Amino acid sequence: MGVRKRQSAELRKEARKNQAFAKLLDVPSSPRKMRLVVDMIRGKEVFRALGILEFSNKEAAARLRKCLLSAISNWEAKNERKAENGELYVSTVFVGPAPMLKRLRPAPQGRGYRIRKRANHVTLYVDTIDNKSTKE
Repeated sequence: MGVRKRQSAELRKEARKNQAFAKLLDVPSSPRKMRLVVDMIRGKEVFRALGILEFSNKEAAARLRKCLLSAISNWEAKNERKAENGELYVSTVFVGPAPMLKRLRPAPQGRGYRIRKRANHVTLYVDTIDNKSTKE
């Protein structure tokens, strides 16, 4: 590996040191429904986001709350200390489609209507607040 490439890799590694993520795969709800909940917590401080998810009446909020708790504990394991209040925020969250289950429903006159059972994948990144100010 060349010197310039090694330096670039070191810089990227240092930038990701304070970042942790969690993935939620094959959630059996449509990506559109999950994006409604994800948009509520994007960019928020993690403990505030946990409060929002706790009192949301959407089904996707309970699943996303588990994912956020997992990302926080991943950050704590990576940095070998507990996260303090006001230290972490939800830096990036995105929802992508998962493979769709296709089913047939009987329809009039011998036809069949296709039912698409959608699913989604969620990726959630948490980062420290001091990195937020350096990115902007």
